[in-house]
Amino acid sequence: MVENRPSFKEIKSFEEFNQYYWYREELSQICKSLGLEYRGTKKELVYIIEQYFQGNKIEKSLRKGLKPQSEVITLETPLLNCGFSFNQKFRDYFAAVTGVSPFKFNADMATAWRKVKRDHDLTFTIQDMIKIYYGESDYAKYDRSACQWNQFLKDFCTDKCSHQYANKLTVAAILWKEVRDSKNEKVYSKQLLNEYKNKIEAYRK
Repeated sequence: MVENRPSFKEIKSFEEFNQYYWYREELSQICKSLGLEYRGTKKELVYIIEQYFQGNKIEKSLRKGLKPQSEVITLETPLLNCGFSFNQKFRDYFAAVTGVSPFKFNADMATAWRKVKRDHDLTFTIQDMIKIYYGESDYAKYDRSACQWNQFLKDFCTDKCSHQYANKLTVAAILWKEVRDSKNEKVYSKQLLNEYKNKIEAYRK
């Protein structure tokens, strides 16, 4: 036991707990005494204790990375509890559920999966992922603005009219900002050069 550190039973909050240094073996024993998952890295055990203080008990069967007791996957199965991955096994499963074959995971689903793992969201199920696929959930959305900007820049640089500017990237960025903040379609057109002529005139060669 570290000197001057209270016993775990005396600690009232995760903030207080976090003020002290704990060895991994101590964290494991604490989790075990509380009936929580006690196997894992030090970081995982600290997370489990943090959740405990928040009123969430992560028991052995729900530990991240632990195989579920049953191999049967249902719509109510949490993604973190079934070894979910964007592999053929789950493409086949989603194809069977949706009737779409061959099934392809979309960008919103990939974004949702990253969020589930980042937040260690044990409540997010297969059914929730299907809602993402059909666009029926706002749980996570892929940021398409980066793709739109890349296409905008490509189209601008392909346009022969862009050759008259010394710094194409700067001019494209100015035009993109105007288009992005407007209600118009987020695409490049030659009309933009005339429409915002005053703002980009200084960048002519």
